[in-house]
Amino acid sequence: MSTLEKIQSLAKVAEERERWRAEGRTVALANGVFDLLHVGHVRYLEGARALADVLVVAVNSDASTRAYKGPGRPYIPEGERAELVAALACTDRVIVFDESNVRVIIRALKPDVHVKGTDYTPDSIPEADEVRAYGGRTAVSGDPKDHSTTDLARRLGREGAG
Repeated sequence: MSTLEKIQSLAKVAEERERWRAEGRTVALANGVFDLLHVGHVRYLEGARALADVLVVAVNSDASTRAYKGPGRPYIPEGERAELVAALACTDRVIVFDESNVRVIIRALKPDVHVKGTDYTPDSIPEADEVRAYGGRTAVSGDPKDHSTTDLARRLGREGAG
């Protein structure tokens, strides 16, 4: 499957989820902005993929990124961020979402595991109650939060100013 074919609507991925379930395949859901893709993102997503047979990644839309990160973000448009995430070998499907959280996606897909980065614990994941309600589980993956888009942008700004 090509990179662009991995980017699907929630309705399409929900249909595929039914097929994956019938085949006995497990699904992990990871989500984030993925602005200025860096090694921390890759480690998070590879860790998430190791927890299931299929990895679906929900990428915040430009509007939800602005609401979450502020008016100067994202640096990279949603379509390009989705394409970069889809290009990773560990990623099976990508969904772009407008909501402030992934509860709608969780309700539609009922992933076996919802995975967040190491700035969370399994108990502090905001949607953990939604996942537990149908018998799913939450997990944390990736390296310690040693990498961030905000820090990268600051470093790039300092170097660009000199």
